[in-house]
Amino acid sequence: MNHSDIHPRHAHISQTGAPARPTVALALGAGGAKGLAHIGAIEEIQAQGFEIVAIAGASMGAVIGGIYAMGKLDVYRDWVSSLAKLDVLRLVDWSFRGGGLIKGERIIGTLRGLIGDTNIEELALAYTAVATDLDREREVWLTRGSLFDAIRASIAIPTVFRPYTVDGRRLVDGALLNPVPVTPLIRERADYLLAVSVDGPAETPATPEREVSADDLQPPQPRTRVGEWLGRRRQPSEPKPREPGAFETLNQSMNLMQANLARLRLAVYPPDLLIELPRNISTAYEFYRARELIELGRLRARQALAGWAPAQQLAQAARAASEGDDAG
Repeated sequence: MNHSDIHPRHAHISQTGAPARPTVALALGAGGAKGLAHIGAIEEIQAQGFEIVAIAGASMGAVIGGIYAMGKLDVYRDWVSSLAKLDVLRLVDWSFRGGGLIKGERIIGTLRGLIGDTNIEELALAYTAVATDLDREREVWLTRGSLFDAIRASIAIPTVFRPYTVDGRRLVDGALLNPVPVTPLIRERADYLLAVSVDGPAETPATPEREVSADDLQPPQPRTRVGEWLGRRRQPSEPKPREPGAFETLNQSMNLMQANLARLRLAVYPPDLLIELPRNISTAYEFYRARELIELGRLRARQALAGWAPAQQLAQAARAASEGDDAG
């Protein structure tokens, strides 16, 4: 895309001519289970008075964005929050043919049954699922046809999910070329362009401090010292660190490449506000941690919005309106 092709965003005005809620075009990044944080981020953005009018997503971002565009995010949130480890495993249909370890039919069939399906052009807001054309080696923006066909193509992580054919094109995960797809939203008529990335710098979790007890402050008795020495003598040698398997190594490598590509793309096409979560909040497959990840997305969105001038101005206007109503 040339810079001359980029149109400026336009302020949204309601049909009555009165200012409406500020509008947002929202880019949702890839990340497997980490992408469940998008749910909390979306809910927080709405809670602070913004209206989402366009969404573009890659991989898990395409899933959450599409379900939100259908108006069924609450249904999906409640369902995914109820999943245990065994439930997640039951959704996997293993395959050793067709270029992927997982067919992907079972999970998409489950989501179709839960959410329903529709054509993208019939959604209430502009929606783009980003995929990668493996044979033509180019990024593809899916904006028409079956919503869940587009989602299935966008989540086709190479070697993990089978590629998905749409209109004769063999498509795989959109994160391969555009992990946080801001570019499909540049032309959208929205006041602000926001992005949520789950590929931020890794964070080291704080180690909880153990409380000091009175026993800790007592000098060790001779018998205690002897017992500790004998205990150490009886213990077997330390086990060797577990070596990651091929699948885990592949996933870790792809996460690293995706995080670096996301950083480079966002530097070229910066959104008005980036809501960023550390890439080590979970592995790509820990969907059974949905409640925790959703709340983390909500918290990080709240923190990012708290330091963003348009959100501060909106909050001030809401407080002033509330005080005016109370005075009246």
